[in-house]
Amino acid sequence: MPTAILTGQPVPGSSIESDLRSLGFDVRTAADAAEAETLLAAVPGDQRVAVVDPRFVGHLHALRLGLTDPRFPLAAIPGAVAAQPAGRQALTRAMAREHSATGGTAHGGAPARAKSSVGDVDSLADRVVTALDADGAGVHRPELGSLVAAVPTDPQARNEARQAVSAVDDEAVRLKSAVKARDGFFTTFFISPYSRYIARWCARRGLTPNQVTTASLITALIAAGCAATGTRGGFVAAGLLLICSFVLDCTDGQLARYSLQYSTLGAWLDATFDRAKEYAYYAGLALGAARGGDDVWALALGAMVLQTCRHVVDFSFNEANHDATANTSPTAALSGRLDSVGWTVWVRRMIVLPIGERWAMIAVLTAATTPRITFYALLIGCAFAATYTTAGRVLRSLTRRAERTDRAAQALADLADSGPLAGPPARLLRGRVPSMAPLGAALGAATVVTVAWTAGPGWWVVLAAGAYLLFSAQAVSHPLRGPLDWLVPPLFRAGEYLTVLALAAKSDVNGALPAAFGLVAAVAYHHYDTVYRIRGNAGAPPAWLVSAVGGQEGRTLLVAVLAALLTASQFTVALTVLAVAVALLVLAESIRFWVSAGAPAVHDEGEPA
Repeated sequence: MPTAILTGQPVPGSSIESDLRSLGFDVRTAADAAEAETLLAAVPGDQRVAVVDPRFVGHLHALRLGLTDPRFPLAAIPGAVAAQPAGRQALTRAMAREHSATGGTAHGGAPARAKSSVGDVDSLADRVVTALDADGAGVHRPELGSLVAAVPTDPQARNEARQAVSAVDDEAVRLKSAVKARDGFFTTFFISPYSRYIARWCARRGLTPNQVTTASLITALIAAGCAATGTRGGFVAAGLLLICSFVLDCTDGQLARYSLQYSTLGAWLDATFDRAKEYAYYAGLALGAARGGDDVWALALGAMVLQTCRHVVDFSFNEANHDATANTSPTAALSGRLDSVGWTVWVRRMIVLPIGERWAMIAVLTAATTPRITFYALLIGCAFAATYTTAGRVLRSLTRRAERTDRAAQALADLADSGPLAGPPARLLRGRVPSMAPLGAALGAATVVTVAWTAGPGWWVVLAAGAYLLFSAQAVSHPLRGPLDWLVPPLFRAGEYLTVLALAAKSDVNGALPAAFGLVAAVAYHHYDTVYRIRGNAGAPPAWLVSAVGGQEGRTLLVAVLAALLTASQFTVALTVLAVAVALLVLAESIRFWVSAGAPAVHDEGEPA
């Protein structure tokens, strides 16, 4: 159980003890700084601990935000500071220093600080936070907005603070803050107005975000199964269930924010299940269409490829620029001016077809039309959105004078997913050929995809895949620091995925495209897993895994060789075996990593997917 240490007796009429207990704390009271230090040392190192001024007046949710958020080693609000196990050592040092500064002797024989004078912070908890800041400990301070958190020093100030607390509805603020700050139009106006209440209902019944996330996945899989029936009733049920799944998908994040139930496992489940749900639904639509005599597997695979490449564009651009210096441009300034006009914000969020708008469109079209029309609309909408966002980011990159950091260059290299075959030629070309990373990646991808589409399976494709390997090696032969080098990973994704799609389509045998769909899905999972590891500052997947699955250039060459050597039916079997092998390897390593104690907690509060 976490422990809260009050640095004195609460003032008459204070609810601080009951508030802390309602948040799950074991409350202990210290008579002075020396006893507070003793009580702090007695708390087991693997438990959360808080130091709270007994004069604190504020909202319960302000205390919750400051003392119970599991994402931050150290957090503070006025009058209170909390430490997770990772922050205990820093808190203990700061507490010891404050104790010695107010009358004892500092550790190491340093002289004691003079008594507090006018202008000094009067609260021990706040003085500890000041000491932590001086140590560079990185104390998180949550945004309280209209919530009150204060340490009044006299009866009049205390009465004013209590009136301020009464004037603000704590629960209304908590519900509002449960909704993601930036969301799409459909989510904001058609889902969040009621999903936040579902989140509160779940919280009051002890449900966890992970349980809601799992329920969302199960609902989406049932929706995919309904779509796979190929009947009009099945399509209508699929559309309704897909919307229900999205409501639950919004609810799990809102529940996590409402109750501060953040976890590493939950972040991973939320990040990966969204893609699993959407791509499983594509497969269900394709199976349903096949039952009606319409083969749309190529469209389903094309939609998955396009959507994945869109995400890689987002990830690569953000990783390349989030810590770049001089990170401004005329294009970014124009974007900021447009955001100052209310209606343009919603138009710009809608035209990129975020997950809410996209799933709503898919659900309505599934219920009202056919899978082929659904995929046509999806491909057209996603293509427009990809063109809009990519063009804007290219303009920003060309007009800003930003210097890439080593971390950004390494992140792009990890996202490139280059395997062992690209290593030797890349080292050979380094220093001999100038850096032309985006051009090399684009030429390589265009070559292999064009030959695969025009010539089909055969040795010409193998030759083109060999050229793609050399172009890929050239693209990563230098650190990816150029203004457009963030395009390299999405170009590699397009080259690999579209080659698999083209060769499966050209094999002209039943089962080839579904097998290709499975292979691309397994590889895409590997790439998404790489993204979220990088976002958590954990680096790329281990080198052995990248080598074991061949790297993007190795897989492309292998698929080309298999298509040339095998008959169409044998090629289908080979794609299936390859898909299963890749899936088993990447899933096993991913699960091992994300459930381990050292995995990062990744919480995506940025642009909606």
